[in-house]
Amino acid sequence: MSGFEIYREMGDDVQAIYRSRLITEILLSLNESSRKLSQLREITGSTSQSIIPKLRKLEADHLIETKEHEYYLTQTGKVVASRLSDSFATVGTINKFKHFWSGHYLERIPGPLLKEIGCLYESKVLNDKGTKILNVYNNQLKMIKEAGYIHGVSSVVTEGYAESISERVKEGIPVELIVPPHIAEKLEQSPYLEKIDELKDYENFKLMVIDEDIKAGLIVTDKRLSLSLYKKDGVEYDITTGLFSLDPKGIEWGERLFGYCKGQAESTKMQI
Repeated sequence: MSGFEIYREMGDDVQAIYRSRLITEILLSLNESSRKLSQLREITGSTSQSIIPKLRKLEADHLIETKEHEYYLTQTGKVVASRLSDSFATVGTINKFKHFWSGHYLERIPGPLLKEIGCLYESKVLNDKGTKILNVYNNQLKMIKEAGYIHGVSSVVTEGYAESISERVKEGIPVELIVPPHIAEKLEQSPYLEKIDELKDYENFKLMVIDEDIKAGLIVTDKRLSLSLYKKDGVEYDITTGLFSLDPKGIEWGERLFGYCKGQAESTKMQI
């Protein structure tokens, strides 16, 4: 049965949740923790007379249960509430950064990670404009300088990046980098070849080549995430705009993207 057919069959039940602000807020609140009625009143800004009928409906639908005057999600309630939370985070992230997503090439980002894009809600987009020339680039160099470890996927290489990475490797920071073939070719030429040669005996440095050009620039550290993309045409890499996050969810999302690329790179068995 298609999603449309399920909607036609179960649409009223679904809309009963989304149409009711109180039901939505109760489920989202209980998804974080169990609550007493007084806490639900405070969170929702509603009266007991308004909340209690909604609680009874959710109990009748076996989505919540009561234990010692506290309300909890049932196992099925946890499923519904978590997907509800995900849907709001997804739509919120897309709307919050609509110009960033609509102006860039997303087709090479794996589908499962695009579905989890709500993890990037607590991010911000930086641009190079006005007097803020090289704003994105300088923030990325700052990330590298402050990192406890570095995981990166590079769609562009500069002497500044190479020098910063080289310094951190020599300081003992674990660094893993993944590059597409066109960047690997540049790294085999001066001045990058000399820097790579200097790092070849450092066990904390790993450089891999991925056959697939993922059309993204990614830096993930223990503290931050930076994501840059190709422009909408998929031809030109956008060095003037980047999405940055300090949020653990955003960093975890970046690690999953890095893990996907690392899996692809290891399968090619190509290493410089």
